[in-house]
This record gives sequence, structure tokens and C-alpha cells, in this order.
Amino acid sequence: MEAINIYNKAIVMGRITADLELRQTPSGVSVTSFTVAVARQFTDKQTGERVTDFLDIVAWRNTAEFICRYFSKGRPILIEGTIQTRSYVDKNGQNRRAWEIVADSAHFADSKQDGQTTPQAAPAPQGNVDDFEDIEDADDLPF
Repeated sequence: MEAINIYNKAIVMGRITADLELRQTPSGVSVTSFTVAVARQFTDKQTGERVTDFLDIVAWRNTAEFICRYFSKGRPILIEGTIQTRSYVDKNGQNRRAWEIVADSAHFADSKQDGQTTPQAAPAPQGNVDDFEDIEDADDLPF
């Protein structure tokens, strides 16, 4: 029997909740951390409002630089990465655990036109309707 490889993969799409900041580690590695608001598919039964989760994202190196260069607060983003946990002691001495998504890649989740201030008209179709022929037998189509 062949072994099944199971691995950690997270894909989330949401809106960036705050201004992004690109930082450098002491050794010069680029890093950014931010939160993404992700809406659930259902609404709260009591309020009727859509439930939103706020997920912490960390991006390193080129991915961090790409995100800080091309994204901003409120913009939709699609993140692919892995979920990681880390433990720490808070300022009250309590042991805590944090979950975050470490971004392997980031993708635009809106259209290019969404970021423009004035809408661009679609180009007019080329050609004349009279240039086309009716198809008598659909079985002759190559698809």
C-alpha cells in the first residue's frame, strides 16, 4: 500500500485590515505581518449579519516585498500558505498560543479595473455581423 502524503495547506481570500509595513530582521530579511478579514458563508442567526474571521498573516522575503508593494488597506488578497502555531508567554506570565498563516504566495483577488478611479469602456467588437454564416449542422463543429 502506498503512503498518503498529508501536508498543511491554507488558501484564504479576504481584505487587508490595516496599512502594510515592510520591516527587516537584524540580518536584513524582509518581513511583513498583517490581518485579513475573511467573511464566512453564513450569517449570525441573531443579528442577521455575516460573520467575519480575522486571520493573522506573516510573509517573508520576496513575498513580503510583493505584498507591501502592490497591496494596501482594504484591498482583497488571496493568500496561499501554511498554518503555523507558536507559543509565547504574555505580559501577565500566562502561556499563550497563536495561530497564523505563513504566506508562500499572494495573488490579486480583484480585477485591475477595480483599482482604477475612472471606469474604462470595453473595446467595441471588430467586424460586421454580416461577415458570419449560420451553422446548419452542429455536428461539423470541432468542439
